Amino acid sequence: MTARVGWPDLAKGVCIILVVLWHVVTKHAIEVEGAGVVTDAWATLNAQLLPLRMPLFFLISGMFAGRVVNVPAGTPWRRRAGRLAAVYVIWVIIQTFVLAATPDFDTARAENGWQLLAQLTISPTNLWYLLALSVYLLVARLVRHLPTAVVLPVAFVIATIAAAGVIPDLGNLWQLMQNLFFFLAGLRLRGVIEHFAAEASPLRMLMLGAAYLAAAGAVGVLGMRQWPGVWPLLAVVAVAFGVVVGAMLDRHAGVIARPLRWVGQRTLPIYVIHMIPLALIDGALRGAGWVATPAVEVVWPIVLTALVIVICLAVHTGLVRVGLGVLFDPLQPIDRMAAARMAAARMAAARTARARTAD
Repeated sequence: MTARVGWPDLAKGVCIILVVLWHVVTKHAIEVEGAGVVTDAWATLNAQLLPLRMPLFFLISGMFAGRVVNVPAGTPWRRRAGRLAAVYVIWVIIQTFVLAATPDFDTARAENGWQLLAQLTISPTNLWYLLALSVYLLVARLVRHLPTAVVLPVAFVIATIAAAGVIPDLGNLWQLMQNLFFFLAGLRLRGVIEHFAAEASPLRMLMLGAAYLAAAGAVGVLGMRQWPGVWPLLAVVAVAFGVVVGAMLDRHAGVIARPLRWVGQRTLPIYVIHMIPLALIDGALRGAGWVATPAVEVVWPIVLTALVIVICLAVHTGLVRVGLGVLFDPLQPIDRMAAARMAAARMAAARTARARTAD
């Protein structure tokens, strides 16, 4: 049995931490009274990581989607897509009710039925990653017989259009369209990516890191964010850098790699829950009249990111223990009933076989 390759889990762990950090900074830290240049620096750093976070996340998701997309029978991909879509619906509804208690927290929340319907369909919320994966599985299934030389260029053009700002401002719809390319690249080029990771070296890491910094700086200084093809190409460089860093850490820095891999295997509960404790903590601090100082600004985003992740994992554990694991896997009861039916069928077959042997 082949050992599980560690760097994808490690990279997913880094990505989910960066997602939480992004929301901590952009939805909380910059709104705190007294926030100044230190918080601005945090915001700038997070902005430079935009080409890395979600594209790398989707690349890795695509790498491990082949087992359901390419199966001749269509059931696996439909079950996976349905499960993801159901989790999205469940947690959008949960967020809608919980975040109503924190009206000053800066994030999208439905205020009526029509807005909720839009968020569940054409105007994805901060949970858009789940809806995107569900859609991507459908697209990947539909184009599975087309050559990669056709699929990836078309997906890159779609990413270019989405990055150019011509998509209507419907929540995160543009992100959903923009990241399809990376999911399909992970799906179609898994062998190439794994070979690239296996060949990772310190020199390659430094070269890609320098290229990423230079390209991100040029895009920011020259205002090239929406130039045709610029943002997807920058994300390609960022993702390549992320793969190499992940492979190098996994191979040579076990002390760092092990906890990141552990987190990377638990991204779903962190992703769906994290906005709720963040909003509640933000509301409590606003109510207490909390004022940031430069020293606090330096460490607070890191501390709060860690705290939110710990809360998410604790809440997930608690919900599972009280029988609410269905919130994270809505098809769990159906799977259990199917497993019970299969077990009963096997037992019946075994009894029949024993009876025939006895005869």
